[in-house]
Amino acid sequence: MTKFIIRRLLQLIPVLLGVTVLVFSLMHLTPGNPAVIMAGESAPEATVKAIEARLGLNDPLYEQYFRFLGNAAQLDFGSSIRDNIPVFNHISARFAITLELSVMAMIFSVFWGLLAGIISAVRRYTFEDVAMMVVALFGLSMPNFWLGLMLIQWFAIEFQIFKPTGWGSLEQNVLPVITLGTAGAAIIARMTRSSMLDVIDQDYIRTARAKGVKEGTVILRHALKNAMIPVITVIGIQFGSFLSGSVLTESVFAINGLGRLIIDSILQRDFPVVQGAILVIAVVFVIVNLVVDITYRLLNKRVDLN
Repeated sequence: MTKFIIRRLLQLIPVLLGVTVLVFSLMHLTPGNPAVIMAGESAPEATVKAIEARLGLNDPLYEQYFRFLGNAAQLDFGSSIRDNIPVFNHISARFAITLELSVMAMIFSVFWGLLAGIISAVRRYTFEDVAMMVVALFGLSMPNFWLGLMLIQWFAIEFQIFKPTGWGSLEQNVLPVITLGTAGAAIIARMTRSSMLDVIDQDYIRTARAKGVKEGTVILRHALKNAMIPVITVIGIQFGSFLSGSVLTESVFAINGLGRLIIDSILQRDFPVVQGAILVIAVVFVIVNLVVDITYRLLNKRVDLN
């Protein structure tokens, strides 16, 4: 296992380098001159030239990239064009909120997704199975920004059970978590059902039942454990998508998280903040994939780690 983790960490290096290239290219592919944005549209050309020299924008691209790479390795993403505050300060203040939202949405998705998938597989081709898969299809098809607006209309405005905006209290957290986690729960439910149906009729399941093992033990200990390998993959992917997909959810519910910071920075053309935030999300996504690979081995000793 130790050798596998070291090998996977080494394999992440070219992936992370590719991410830094894409993030670095963001500034140069996006229309607009950062120096002009910092100085103002009416600033004299001499002022713009001075800012360009200070930021190193006149240096060759490869020099700018290696400087960006070295600074990023030290968690130095530069300063915000908008307020000249270090980008790391902006990200650290907002990332905890986005991470909390994503983790809570992931717990919501895993709980309801596994529950619905197991019930559908055990009660396959019954009314319960069809009903749950229809609900899952509905949840998968709904854009989360539309679902968020509908939840605000129903439960915050009409019934006034929860608060429509903000983050921190139970009344504020419930609607954003449901909005972000519904599509993930639908995907996990469909994958769990499909994977459970692949193993539930295997010989070892029939043998366990023939030996008198309780049905709950057969389903949870034998069938679900072996069916979880592809489900774990989906869970890892969904967690990464929650981090990036929180942009719309945070905008709908006015949550001051990393997603809303990205949106605001894009609108204000604050490229350093956008670069830093996207790089942080990408790194977390890569780490989650590593955790998923390790979880494979913990769930099934027969998984090849090569």
